Amino acid sequence: MHGYSRSFNFWFQANQLDDCGFVVDFSSLKRLEARLIEQFDHTFLVNTDDPLLSTWRQLHDQGALDLRVMANVGMEASAELAWGWANELLHGRDSGRSCCWKVEARENEKNAACFEALPEWFKP
Repeated sequence: MHGYSRSFNFWFQANQLDDCGFVVDFSSLKRLEARLIEQFDHTFLVNTDDPLLSTWRQLHDQGALDLRVMANVGMEASAELAWGWANELLHGRDSGRSCCWKVEARENEKNAACFEALPEWFKP
């Protein structure tokens, strides 16, 4: 077992600025921040196909670890997951005015991956 220290960088764009002149008001991203904390802060990540998954579930049930089961715990998949969460929030709130077009998931200074795409609903 080993732990991760994940951090994320987000890139946003908009087809027009909001009423305050922002692409995205960062103070409005607290739900995204909460979701990232819930998933990645002091949690134990395992793939759905981990051969010890039943053991990890038992340890979670006993309070020994805070388990999160993911299809893929890799940095690339984590970047894509965070990209999806950011766009879910923005699309629901801004009705397509802004989007997240890139997310970098970083494990440490030497290991990071980016996911980059425009959501199909966004019209630049």
